[in-house]
Amino acid sequence: MSERTTRLWESLSSWSGYYFDVTECLERGRSRYQEYEVWHSPLFGRMFRLDGCAMTSEADEFIYHENLIHVPGLAHAGPRSALVIGGGDGGSAEELFKYRTMQQVVLVELDEKVIELARKYFPAVHRGALDDPRLELRVQDGMDYVRRVAPAEGRKFDLVVLDLTDPVGPAAALYQEEFFRACKALLTEGGALSLHVGAPDHQPERVRELLRRLRAVFACVRPHLHYIPLYGANWMLACASDALDPVSLDPATVDARIAERGLGELRYLDGETYRARLVLPRYLREIVQP
Repeated sequence: MSERTTRLWESLSSWSGYYFDVTECLERGRSRYQEYEVWHSPLFGRMFRLDGCAMTSEADEFIYHENLIHVPGLAHAGPRSALVIGGGDGGSAEELFKYRTMQQVVLVELDEKVIELARKYFPAVHRGALDDPRLELRVQDGMDYVRRVAPAEGRKFDLVVLDLTDPVGPAAALYQEEFFRACKALLTEGGALSLHVGAPDHQPERVRELLRRLRAVFACVRPHLHYIPLYGANWMLACASDALDPVSLDPATVDARIAERGLGELRYLDGETYRARLVLPRYLREIVQP
């Protein structure tokens, strides 16, 4: 007898979407800010959704988190501090703590419920990072932290990571040019901003506009493309900086830095993959070109 399943649909655009089948709802409800669901999937293991959108899963979280963190991290001379806006599942913090040089990560998550669910259901994603003594965990609005709190405290970071929901609804303000400028003001010399910008095949206008905003603020913006099974599409991330450019690294240099920095646990990235993901197909270059 086949296992009883529930089919979850998710939209990528007004004209496209995808579905996956799940077998058990582990928890669902509504926090102060959003609806949440934790499911078990035969394909993805435990998976997490917010407002009907897939956020992370046990099976493929490494694809998103490794590229979000290590594309800028490996291009940097040696990151010692990082700010994560969002990322309450702890996956970005876990990747940042792989760097031997990393001394402190500040994680600013608006919704305390996300952190609670991560602790309860997703140890395979954060791997203890939420309890690492180098983590400063702040439950507050990311906009307020970036624009007011961090400048008042004189904080600077080698990496600023926007590990956010899609740029619609409440999160939209965190994808505006003004916010990117505020993030840039928190970067140390040689620092970089990292974020996702969407699915270019399904959301070309959104992706093009977000890259335009980034280019209005940063001298070098490098989009990179990855297929993420949970998101049902090729997904574009971007590294933005005035000082570093991931394209400048050849595969041998990337492999050497992975070894030197103690990043041997990576499942997705090595030197060849790092370089290849920064080379976009011709039709996408036409979409994202300045």
